[in-house]
Amino acid sequence: MGRPANQDALRTRIRENGLRVTGPRVAVLGKLAAAQEPITHGDLADDLARAGLDRATVFRNLRDLSEAGLVDRVDLGDRVWRYQLRDLARASHVHPHFVCTDCGTIECLEGVDIKVQKRQRVPRAVRDDHVTIHVKGRCDDCAG
Repeated sequence: MGRPANQDALRTRIRENGLRVTGPRVAVLGKLAAAQEPITHGDLADDLARAGLDRATVFRNLRDLSEAGLVDRVDLGDRVWRYQLRDLARASHVHPHFVCTDCGTIECLEGVDIKVQKRQRVPRAVRDDHVTIHVKGRCDDCAG
C-alpha cells in the first residue's frame, strides 16, 4: 500500500471480483491504493470531490468494493469506519494497526502478521478474517 496504482491493474481487479468497471470505482480504488493508512469515507470523499464525485457516490462504491472483497472496512475503536485496499497476497492474514492516543495517527503494522488456523477454537468471525486488531499508545512524536 501507499503507492500509486496502475489503472489497468485496478480495472482488472475490479472485473475479476465480479464488478463492472466504472470511473468512480477505479478512482476510489486508486486513492485507497495510494493511501499510507486506512482512510475515512469523509476524507476520501473530500479528496475525490475535485474529480467530481459526490459523497454518496464514494460511499456506494466503498460499499460495493467492500462487499466484493477488494476493500477492508476497519474500526479502530473510535466509531469511525476507515477503508483500506485489501492486499490479496495477505488475504489470509490479519495485521494490526497502531493508533496514537494523543494525535490520532494511524499506522499499519505491516511487519506483524496474525494467522488464524481453521482448527483453532476461536469464534467463526475470527476464522473468517472478520476481525480488526489495533494497538493503542503514544507514537514516537508524541512520546518525544
